[in-house]
Amino acid sequence: MPLFPRFQFPRSWRHDFTERSDVRQIPEELFDRIEFALELASLASDVSLRFYRTEDYRVERKSDRSPVTAADKEAEKAVREAVERRFPSDAILGEEFGSATGTSDYEWIIDPIDGTKSFISGVPLYSTLVGMTFRGQPSIGVIAIPALGELCIAWMGGGAWYGASKGFDRDDVELRSCSVSKVDSLADGLFLTSQVDNFERRQAESAYRALEKEAYVTRSWGDGYGYLLVATGRAELMVDPIVNPWDIAAVAPVILEAGGKFSSWSGAMDIRAGHCFASNGRVHEAALQVLKPYASRNIVD
Repeated sequence: MPLFPRFQFPRSWRHDFTERSDVRQIPEELFDRIEFALELASLASDVSLRFYRTEDYRVERKSDRSPVTAADKEAEKAVREAVERRFPSDAILGEEFGSATGTSDYEWIIDPIDGTKSFISGVPLYSTLVGMTFRGQPSIGVIAIPALGELCIAWMGGGAWYGASKGFDRDDVELRSCSVSKVDSLADGLFLTSQVDNFERRQAESAYRALEKEAYVTRSWGDGYGYLLVATGRAELMVDPIVNPWDIAAVAPVILEAGGKFSSWSGAMDIRAGHCFASNGRVHEAALQVLKPYASRNIVD
């Protein structure tokens, strides 16, 4: 029996969506991948939960000293095998096993356990990220929080959809549309980041201090969970000084379709820039003015 809830759209979602005149040209193959993205998130989540808060994994150190576990590897392997079976012509990029080229216009960019340090520590804020690009541009994104039973999915032009299981109820969960907050100023908002010392590595400590000083409250509820909080109206700003494509390919569609803004520190829409931030849109320009001077700074280890 799956450990993670099975999330599903309302029964009429596909019919209602295709009736909209602005999206009638979206190919059926994209709809198939939207539903498949949910399956992949559930698959990877179930694998990670089998290891979560157990002793059944060994922590290894990669060349950059970041940790990786058997759970990371098994979850990514399961996702890659599922993609290869269902859509063998699609390309795949993952944190643990690199890239596999494809012949279609689609590429899956995945991180089955985003926030491995939280996972190792038994903190339930790690996430499963399933992203897909179409001709190089973010198209579909899923952010799942397995240990909390929360999930958000979006695709460009289709809105953002959120669901959460209640307590230990792991029955089917119907997704509902979600949106960012309407808070106008960071002085009234929540500012999040994944790891504070990454600002120092980006030589941007002053940027962090400025945002912290401006914000009503600052917390390090980061990684994919931080972006999910922005997309569901529970935080106003999430900033990462150091990221890889698999950290944010899934995030961009979710934030944008929830009505927010997502960009690199330079203000560009670029999932390979190495840094990014997401907001409810209303505080984006103010944050950009703080972060932009540091966009070209090199990482110092």
